[in-house]
Formats: sequence, structure tokens, C-alpha cells
Amino acid sequence: DPMTLDELKVGQAGTITRIEGEGPMVQRLMALGLLAGSPVRITRRALGGDPIEVAVMDYALSLRREEARRVQVVRGT
Repeated sequence: DPMTLDELKVGQAGTITRIEGEGPMVQRLMALGLLAGSPVRITRRALGGDPIEVAVMDYALSLRREEARRVQVVRGT
């Protein structure tokens, strides 16, 4: 089932399938290594759900919920 990064729970992993939209925000996400085919895992979530900390490759990234919503993922390791 396709879902977005902000729908994963802490500890859950997935594979990025695509980044939706265009413009500076999407460019930034791709520059941070959020690319189709990359494995991603939610490591931490602030109270209220914003920001979300994710592990992509060997990085820990902090994303706003609005950004995480643009990242489509398929659940699984």
C-alpha cells in the first residue's frame, strides 16, 4: 500500500517510491538524500508529530510534517 512518510510510526521502515510536487521544498528533500529507492526509517517524532526524525542511509534528518507528507513510501524493511 502506498503511504506517505508521515504515516509511518516510530521504528517503522519503508522504501521511498517518489517525492510529490516540485519547487524548493522538493529540491531540498532530494538534496538531503530522500530519493526513490532509498530505505528510510522513522527514528523519533516530537510531541504533536512535528518535526519527525528519520534515518536515510547513514543520516539522521529532521523533517517537518508538511515535508514528510510529500514523500511516498512502501512499508517494509
